[in-house]
Amino acid sequence: MDAVRAFIADPLPYTKGFAPKIPFATQTLLLSVLGLSETSQKWNIRLELTVKMMRAFVYSPTPSVSAMQNFSLQGFPITRKMWISNVVLRPPVENNICDCLLKAIEGLKEPDAASGGYKIPEILPVEAEWTGYCGDGISKKGMTEQEKYNGMMKDAPSQITILYFHSRAYYLMDPATHRPTVAKLAKYTRGRCISIRYRLAPQNPFPAALLDGLVAYLNLLHPPPGSFHPPVSASSIVFAGDSSGGNLVLSLIQTLLEFRRQSLRPTWNGVEISIPLPAGAACNSAWVDITRSMPSCETNAKYDYLPTPSTHPDGMDFPKCPLWPATPPRKNFFADDDMLCHPLVSPLAVKDWSGAPPLWVCTGQELLTDEDKHLAAKAARQGVQVTFEEWEGMPHCFCMILMGTKPSRKCFKSWAEFAKLAVKKPQELTTRGVKVSARTWKEEMVEVEEVSKYTDEEVAVRMRHRELRIDYEKGTDA
Repeated sequence: MDAVRAFIADPLPYTKGFAPKIPFATQTLLLSVLGLSETSQKWNIRLELTVKMMRAFVYSPTPSVSAMQNFSLQGFPITRKMWISNVVLRPPVENNICDCLLKAIEGLKEPDAASGGYKIPEILPVEAEWTGYCGDGISKKGMTEQEKYNGMMKDAPSQITILYFHSRAYYLMDPATHRPTVAKLAKYTRGRCISIRYRLAPQNPFPAALLDGLVAYLNLLHPPPGSFHPPVSASSIVFAGDSSGGNLVLSLIQTLLEFRRQSLRPTWNGVEISIPLPAGAACNSAWVDITRSMPSCETNAKYDYLPTPSTHPDGMDFPKCPLWPATPPRKNFFADDDMLCHPLVSPLAVKDWSGAPPLWVCTGQELLTDEDKHLAAKAARQGVQVTFEEWEGMPHCFCMILMGTKPSRKCFKSWAEFAKLAVKKPQELTTRGVKVSARTWKEEMVEVEEVSKYTDEEVAVRMRHRELRIDYEKGTDA
């Protein structure tokens, strides 16, 4: 339904893009109906059409990065069932938080690694959308942003506050594109969400988005005068995100853990503060390895629409535009070349998750499965309470692209249930893993600590090989 609303609001871009794909869509439909496609044992007709059409668009001739970024910022319409209140989260008067972030980045490097290799960005205001579920569906016409926020709070009986980070490889999309997702989480938790408009790459590489996430979190804890919201307790906050947003969630958690390890206490508007951890962190199809080094990035390709490393190498041959190639040139959109294996760029490289808040890690049978499984297993082995879900046959971020279906509803409810338990009944959270079968959606219990068959050493070598453009299996330049 959300895609239908977007089409009705502005049909021309969708019509122009879909018309050339009609023959392919017809062929896909016929093969699915006859049970002749390679995925028909795990996919129904809707999933077959959805994923393969998305893949057809992904593998189409590549427009410029500027064109893709501009197109991706077209948001979903605000419906009567949504509360959307736009807000600007102000940075502190000091620059001390940047100094602390610099120390955290350097502290997480390998002992023999050179310092630098990136640029700490300017600290800036962060735009965001407060989002809630509006049960009465009243008109918001003529309301101020403060009045919308107040209305949202009246419709949110729970104190749960989800700090949400959107997806799409750090260089596309916006909180406005994720309104259906965030509003659904607000509905199922009966709380409210704040979705962050972090700075996008390639014009704002690492650690710009991480700094924006840190500023947003501290604004929730210590709002400056004139803010819509009163102080929000860390025990009421759950970080959440999908894909690259899940990367940002985990990088922000690891940043806070490193602040603790180094006893870093930033100054925030004249007051030295310690930063508590949130109640939990929930990641859907998290992209935790920027290098894309794990085997599932190729072996699960038939169940996903994401481009594989072999077909779409980093720094694809995009037409030249104002955003790409970057100045100075680099291979990756998100981070400078020497930083791809840094734990705050690729959380798969994190060595120590001990002390982290409870995690919810959900993955499909997608390109990112191996990295999500390894991160979940490692965190669980180090004493973190991990709720892990693996969905057989499901593509990247399936619950968002299949809105309204049974697996989507089931996944959203699990996502929201984790947030509710993390805030209201943290004592009931235990490490628990399930594998959900295709079509029947039955759950089979799995041992989270054992879901990854790879050793930490093998993962580290794979990432380093990919960073250096060496094929792990062949030992040659990729």
